[in-house]
Amino acid sequence: MDSLELTLELIRRASVSPDDAGCQTLIADQLRGCGFAIEHLRFGDVDNLWARRGQDGPLLCFAGHTDVVPTGPLEQWDVDPFAGEIQGGQLIARGAADMKASLAAMVVAIEQFVKEHPDHAGSIAFLITSDEEGRARDGTLKVIETLKNRGENIDWCVIGEPSSTHELGDTARIGRRGSLSGMLTLSGEQGHVAYPLQAQNPIHAFAGFVQAMTEVPLDNGNSHFPPTSFQVVQVTSDAGAPNVTPAKLSARFNLRYSTVWTYETLTTHIHNLIAGLGIEYELDWHLSGEPFLTAEGKLSAAVQQAVQETTNLIPELSTSGGTSDGRFISPAGADVIEFGPVNATIHKVNETLNVNDIPKLEKIYLRIAELMLTT
Repeated sequence: MDSLELTLELIRRASVSPDDAGCQTLIADQLRGCGFAIEHLRFGDVDNLWARRGQDGPLLCFAGHTDVVPTGPLEQWDVDPFAGEIQGGQLIARGAADMKASLAAMVVAIEQFVKEHPDHAGSIAFLITSDEEGRARDGTLKVIETLKNRGENIDWCVIGEPSSTHELGDTARIGRRGSLSGMLTLSGEQGHVAYPLQAQNPIHAFAGFVQAMTEVPLDNGNSHFPPTSFQVVQVTSDAGAPNVTPAKLSARFNLRYSTVWTYETLTTHIHNLIAGLGIEYELDWHLSGEPFLTAEGKLSAAVQQAVQETTNLIPELSTSGGTSDGRFISPAGADVIEFGPVNATIHKVNETLNVNDIPKLEKIYLRIAELMLTT
């Protein structure tokens, strides 16, 4: 089937994370027909697909995810989000842009590549998970660990995440910021609001922490990354009465940080900052991923050339956006670039994709494979 047909077949499988809903079996059947060795790797309740053609290096990997976020209120959709309807040249469906069209275009592109270049250099692989939109602990992370343990190394990786901003081809991502969450508990002393000197209000102490974190920038970023951002996302503190100051405060904050920091240096800095404020505290950390950056080289040049040949645009090489599974693939030694459709409607009601962009994606992925493995 062509890339549009495959996109529609994938969309009609309601693969809300972590349910793959049969998407990977459909993709595996397509790839098996052109000589890929297929491995279904299940960890916990997450399905993963590793498909490889060839044994020699270098290894070019196409990566992505079959899982999608929930639909949100169905009554707000113009169509059934899993019907795959096309209206006015727009495909309206959950997962249309994020990222079933990319997966379909990759698969069909590589089928064509193998047909045209059966004796290509190196190897080609697909790494596909159903855990990217969820906890992201039993998906790509576990597959990379499995590959590492048996000595398989990805040299180059193209992830089909929706990277474009206004039109297909205007942006490719060569890295992502790190994401670090802090779960902070401050201890004070409960007391009557009329006698503040006889109590210690943790809310006031938290205000001092926020001020210290925001009055001086953590850094100025660098040539590839903006300054580190600090955002408080949750605060809870309540003594149960309006005339009582609380004894504890719990808060959660998130840091999106650049390669200026590492996990160790950033957490040490914040511990030292809180200690300097004289606050009694407990702080636990959750690291979603360290920042990564792919240096300009053969892969970035191939992506830019393929995009320009197809769209007449030279994509900006960006590190914007949230996290992706590139945070697990890059530390294993791979050059990683994300390229895919326009991301303006991802995760929204009435997620859309320009149908004409699907064959363009296919052409771009085909050309990347040619530039990486035949030149």
